[in-house]
This record gives sequence, C-alpha cells and structure tokens, in this order.
Amino acid sequence: MTIITRYVIMQTLMLNTLLGFFSQDMGIDLGTANTLVFVKGKGILIREPSYVARHKRSGSVLAIGSEAKLMAGKTPEAIEAIRPLRDGVIADFDAAEAMLDYYIKLVHQHSPWVSRVPRPRVIVGIPSGVTEVERRAVQEAAIEAGAREAYLVEEPMAAAIGAGLPIDEPQGQMIIDIGGGTTEIAVLSLGGIVLNKSLRIAGDELTEAIIHFARVKYGLLLGDASAEEVKIAVGSATADPSHKELQTVVRGRDLGSGLPKSLKFSASEVREALSPTLQSITRAVMDVLEETPPELVADILQHGITMAGGGSLIRGIDKMIAEETKMPVWITDEPMAAVVRGCGKLLSDDRLLRKVKVGARLR
Repeated sequence: MTIITRYVIMQTLMLNTLLGFFSQDMGIDLGTANTLVFVKGKGILIREPSYVARHKRSGSVLAIGSEAKLMAGKTPEAIEAIRPLRDGVIADFDAAEAMLDYYIKLVHQHSPWVSRVPRPRVIVGIPSGVTEVERRAVQEAAIEAGAREAYLVEEPMAAAIGAGLPIDEPQGQMIIDIGGGTTEIAVLSLGGIVLNKSLRIAGDELTEAIIHFARVKYGLLLGDASAEEVKIAVGSATADPSHKELQTVVRGRDLGSGLPKSLKFSASEVREALSPTLQSITRAVMDVLEETPPELVADILQHGITMAGGGSLIRGIDKMIAEETKMPVWITDEPMAAVVRGCGKLLSDDRLLRKVKVGARLR
C-alpha cells in the first residue's frame, strides 16, 4: 500500500467520522405500500405511505407520503400520484430518489445548522428475491438522495432481528414477512439465510382480489383505496365463531348503469375473495418447510413460526398457517415495523451488520 493510498484512506475515515458526528444515521424500510424511517438513538420517526405526487411535464414534486396518497385517483390530467415501488423494487427511480431525499432532509430539519446538508449512513431493507440490478437501483437511489454510505439487508433477516429472534445461534428460526408487494419466507440459522422464498404475492394482491370479487359478483367497480379499507375493516383468513360476523359498507360505480352504488359486504364474502391469495402464501410456506433440513424443522417446531409485516394483521392468518403446518405460529409485536426495527438495531451493531449485509456498501 503506497503512502498516497494510506493518506486517501485516512482522509476518507476522518471525513466519515466528521459527517457521522453531524448526521443522524438511519434505517429505512422502503416498502411498496409504506416507508418507515428509524433514526439511531431516537426510534421510528417516520411512517408514511410510499406515494409521490408530481407534475407530468415538469416532473416537479408536489407532495410525498400521506398528502400524495390522498391525491391518488383524484388528480387532474397534469398531475400524477404514483407509487415509486412495485413488488418490492423501484419502478420509478426519480420518484424513489425524491422520496428518500425528502425523508432524509425531514429527519435533519431540526438539527444544528451544520447538518442541514445531511450525509447519513443508511441501512435499507430489500426483498430477498431481487436481482443485482434491482439491488443496485436501491443503493444508488439512497446515495443520490444524500446518504454517505448505503447498506442493504434482506427483509426476512431484518424482520427477524426486529422481532428479537436469536439469529446468531445454531438453531433454526422461520420468519414470514407479508408486506405490500412481496411475501418473504425464510429459514435462518447462525446469522444467515438457509432457505428462502420471495413471492410477489402480498397485500397488493389481496386488495386486487377484493376489487375483482366486487366486479364479478356485484358488477361494482371499486378503487384501490376503497378496497384497501374493506380489507382492513373486515378482511380475515378464518372464521371466528366466538365473534359476530363483521360487515362494512362499500361505495363504488355500478358497471351496468354507470351510477354510484353502495353495498354491504360481510366478512365471509371478503374471506371468500381473499382465500385463493392466502392459499398461495400458505402453499409457499409448506414448500419451504418441505425443503428444510430435519434438524432445523425440529427447532422451528419447538420455537414456532414468526410472522411480520402488514399482511400478518389479516384476522386469523396465523391460525390458518398453524393449521396447515401443524406448528405454532405467533405474530411479532407491531409487525409493520419489524423490518425497520431490525435495520435500526444494525445501526448500533457493526459486527452483525458485516455478517448480514448484502454485497458491498456504496458510498
């Protein structure tokens, strides 16, 4: 190593130390449906829908997050409200960069004046089934948005860390993370992923199933937001005889007359609509278990299957998977935040980060 090389390395380390002192390192769950930001030492500061509203011609951003989501389906021709990510990967690079840049600056807006041009270290959770090109796109978006270093961690690993599973120990742990765009199923041991399956079937497909059901059975056209409200209000995977059947009123457009129409949906009808998608997820879980080494299966039987992600909040989904797999299933606390909590823990554990990160960092 030449003197010049040593000098460059020392200067880089000094600059990173200085920038780290004036910036707030962040863990980001860049999800298809929602983006969560964990700030080191402060916890989760941002929970916003992954939406960007902008002018079609100029490309100027008008709103990000909740404000942009409210515009979806209601914009004039010159404005579009879009989701920068589809199926867990970046579909619109410029919009994703704008969203990340906005949240990084939002975290630092009340910081000292020196850090008003923030250069944080960022850890981002990504689906386990993405390609190298898709991984690179996430890293580059984070760097372009102002990160001095960007690390990637696979979502099932981050979710397991966030759920408090002992991933470093020589025992099998199974995690199912059902997000908006992907369902991540993985078996972990000794700080690594032994087996995994990434399905591009998740919350978005459950919403689409409700839209399809309403159109076919009742000739009612629903928007994404209305279908999502139905899913949250009465969506379930199994019937609960101890509770009264839930119902909700939905409003849309009658395909026959073209006029507004409202109907009452019961939980059993919505369950019928969601069943094929939920069965696809269950079959994928069974496939992973069939390929899992017997010693790890024994560990999973003892400790149970852990569920995370917004999709795990569907009523009775844990019971459905438990019945199919004949294994105990439990849902982690605050499942929608499991991935970002895991990224947040890695900010304070460099040893574990070096072990679980995907590829080399970008800076």
